[in-house]
Amino acid sequence: MNNYISDKMESRMCAMADEAQAAHLSRFFRTAPGQYGEGDRFLGIRVPATRALLREFRDRATAADAERLTASPWHEVRLAGFLLLVHLYGKAEKHNPAEAENIVKLYLSLISRGNNWDLVDLAAPGILGRWLVLNPERRDILDRLAAMSDSLWHQRVAIVATWTLNRNGEFDDTLRIVTALLHHRHDLIHKACGWMLREVGKRGGFGQLCAFLDANAPVMPRTMLRYALEKFPPELRAHYMKA
Repeated sequence: MNNYISDKMESRMCAMADEAQAAHLSRFFRTAPGQYGEGDRFLGIRVPATRALLREFRDRATAADAERLTASPWHEVRLAGFLLLVHLYGKAEKHNPAEAENIVKLYLSLISRGNNWDLVDLAAPGILGRWLVLNPERRDILDRLAAMSDSLWHQRVAIVATWTLNRNGEFDDTLRIVTALLHHRHDLIHKACGWMLREVGKRGGFGQLCAFLDANAPVMPRTMLRYALEKFPPELRAHYMKA
């Protein structure tokens, strides 16, 4: 019989449940019928507490534990699983590139379990984004994810993973994926694209961002444009908003 570290982690997390906080998180992450997080269940554990628990167990945990955690019905337990994958990827990246690639493949197979924006945003840059910095020839993965129009979360992974590329001074992938998602209907994609465009401007690509806005501001969703312009001087921001 297997003794999984993940079982101990989930048991500990269930013991940490806070009903009032769970109700707050359920509202915050939009779990009502018809909302993007419909049906998700929360224990009521804050992210710092989840991270603290993970630090206690992560050096004994494996990719199999991460996979089991991401299968949990509880949001915070799935988050622990994705954060564990980030940790395992970081270890493998330094010492075992083949294992790092296996973790990336596992992550890609589990994206549908990361069915809310925090589960995407806290994992995609630290796994897929970091791997693509080292493996630029594989960046077509981003295009394939962005094209998955039936999966909001795969598409959000496609754009949020480029955060790591932006930090590395590489902006073309962000601009290409935003272009592919420019007419997306969902607010969560608008916000993510605007956020990554803002990062392009912050990380040294201001000229490229302005060229992109010159071409696309008139057709960009309002929320996406607002997010992209957050760090702009007031007069320049007003110029693009009037577009």
